Formats: sequence, C-alpha cells, structure tokens
Amino acid sequence: MRQYTGLDKLINSFDQALRSLVPGATSAQRGNPADHEPSQLCVSDARHVAGLMRVNHSGEVCAQALYHGQALTAKLPHVREEMQQAAIEEQDHLAWCEERLKELDSHTSLLNPIWYGLSYGMGAIAGIAGDKYSLGFVAETERQVSQHLQDHIQQLPEHDERSRKILVQMNEDELHHRDTALNAGGVDLPVPVRITMTAISKLMTKTSYYL
Repeated sequence: MRQYTGLDKLINSFDQALRSLVPGATSAQRGNPADHEPSQLCVSDARHVAGLMRVNHSGEVCAQALYHGQALTAKLPHVREEMQQAAIEEQDHLAWCEERLKELDSHTSLLNPIWYGLSYGMGAIAGIAGDKYSLGFVAETERQVSQHLQDHIQQLPEHDERSRKILVQMNEDELHHRDTALNAGGVDLPVPVRITMTAISKLMTKTSYYL
C-alpha cells in the first residue's frame, strides 16, 4: 500500500476543498430522491425555499470539511476510513442541494469558504484529541444537522414535495451517520464544546439564508 507524503496529503486536502466549494465540482453517486417530483412555487415561496436549501448546502460543506479534517488526524485506520466514507456519502447531499438551488434560480452561499475553513480546523482538532472524541464530534454534529433539517422540512410549502424528499433523505442519512459514530465508540462532548458548536451553527444558519 502506498505511503502518502505530507505533500500528497496537502494536495489531496486542496482537491477535497475545491470539490466541496466549487459549484458543479461534485456529483451524486445516488439518484436524486426528488426525481420526477413536480414543484411549482410562487416567487415568495421559491425565495424562502432557496434560503433553506442554501443553509442546508452550507451545512453539507461544513460536514465535508469536518470529515476531511478528522480523516487527516484520526489515529486508528478504521476511524479514518469511516470518516472518508461518510464524506463520500455527504457528497450526494451537496449535489442534491446545489441542483435544487439551480432549479430555484438561486445560488450557494458566498460564505462557504469561511464555513469550510472553520469546520476543517475543528475536525482536525477533534481528531488530534482522540478518536472517541472525534467520533463524538461527528455524532453531535449530525444530531444538530438533523434538528435543522427537521425544522426546515416543517417550513417547506405544503406542495413542495421536491424539496421535501431531498431533505427527508438527507435527514435519514445524517441520523445513520450519528448512530454509526456512536456505535464506533463516540462519547458525549463536554457542555462548553456543544454550546460553541450550537452558536457557530446558528451563525451559519442566519447568514447563509441570505448570502
């Protein structure tokens, strides 16, 4: 098996960042769960749904960065592999959200590079702290993402089945990732860490809705 040098890892990290941040650079491995679902929205509904989908897209950018950062510093090979596999599955979410935003004649968040950088650093630090904390970080992140998704599902216009099916599938995947992290040995994070994560999440949610 090839041993990657520090330069190899740096190039790979840069490639992962580009794939997460550049529109159209990521493609889904699974079919869009909303395929063949019609969705005709009025201007105000379309604007609101676009804001919600932009927030969710930014959340997936954060998830990509989190997993990439943790995979870089994870100590156990099987944990590193789990992080990399989760990141691959999250790419579907990125592609689905981006596709829906295009349909709504909208755009991804201009702040995504900032969210990626913050999340990458947090993921790397969590990996350095130890695999049980790294996995606990994943579990807490996925729990908070699931809460946002469930709230957004409730906010969707009743007739927007296209967006709803995307968010429902995303929520199922996030809960699966949370359970996988806990079953692999993840532990509850200290309260101050959870509070900080919640504060950053709220900031991302409020700003990405508009920008």
